[in-house]
Amino acid sequence: MGLWQSALDAVYPPTCALCDVEISHHGGLCGLCWAETPFVTGCTCESCGTPLPGEAEPGLACDDCITTVRPWSRGRVAMIYRDGARRIVLRLKHSDRLDLVGPAARWMARAGRDIWPDAPLLVPVPLGRGRLLRRRYNQAALLARGISRETGHETALTALVRVRRPVLRDKDDRDTRFAALEDAFRPHPTAGGVLAGRNVVLVDDVITTGATLTAAAAAALAAGAADVRVLALARATRDA
Repeated sequence: MGLWQSALDAVYPPTCALCDVEISHHGGLCGLCWAETPFVTGCTCESCGTPLPGEAEPGLACDDCITTVRPWSRGRVAMIYRDGARRIVLRLKHSDRLDLVGPAARWMARAGRDIWPDAPLLVPVPLGRGRLLRRRYNQAALLARGISRETGHETALTALVRVRRPVLRDKDDRDTRFAALEDAFRPHPTAGGVLAGRNVVLVDDVITTGATLTAAAAAALAAGAADVRVLALARATRDA
């Protein structure tokens, strides 16, 4: 295997996932792109993973999570949605850059290691059927599968289904978005039974207001999930 990989690297040398500069290993970033990608470290909000000033301690919450009740218990993100992180998310979502799934899943597994519950069940936020047909894949499902490869945790890729997709506009406020997404997800009629009594970790690419994850978490809890936590690749923040 080592000789085969060395031969492959000689023909197709490892390159940065963002700028294609040659680097020492596959699925990574060069030094410049790494510096331009805002990974989350240090003190964070316990619910959504937003970076916070000061020393880490249990129960810390950002302004959004203080004012908005979250139906999940804990959450983490790997990076802030701007600069290099934004390019990674958009390329994964819209440009068929499936080569980004591996490194993104590694970063997410690392970010989520302190919130794993006992026997976690990784459940991706589902796409609507029309969007899935156009895109041909659900990036959240690919990330969940990649995290499973990194951690060995079980997945339930079809446990939730999206039953409607509301029409939202950029100018819609937070309350409008939450109201529009209410009851947007349901447990799958057959595959959803796996959620009962399980510690669910919802997986998505980006947390913005949290409305989508709120609706997905509500569906998982309605199906009998014992606990719901969330893990996303990136978090959109007001100052990003």
